[in-house]
Amino acid sequence: MEMNFQELYGSVLKEYPDVLTVEEMSRALGVCTKTAYRLVRNNQVRHLRLGRAYRIPKTHLVTYLQQTYDKLDFC
Repeated sequence: MEMNFQELYGSVLKEYPDVLTVEEMSRALGVCTKTAYRLVRNNQVRHLRLGRAYRIPKTHLVTYLQQTYDKLDFC
């Protein structure tokens, strides 16, 4: 079963701004902030760097979630 953008947006990301901080991304994903920073630093989630701060456009987070979902092996 493939999750489309509308389902993902409506169920997870609707309450978040179009460009997220790492802290907001960690809340959306349900992971700790340290894990969220690791995802960004390892370029697993595409991001923008503004000075010392990371910003994650919501579309990049959706892409990451879709790629991760596609890799799952459902029996």
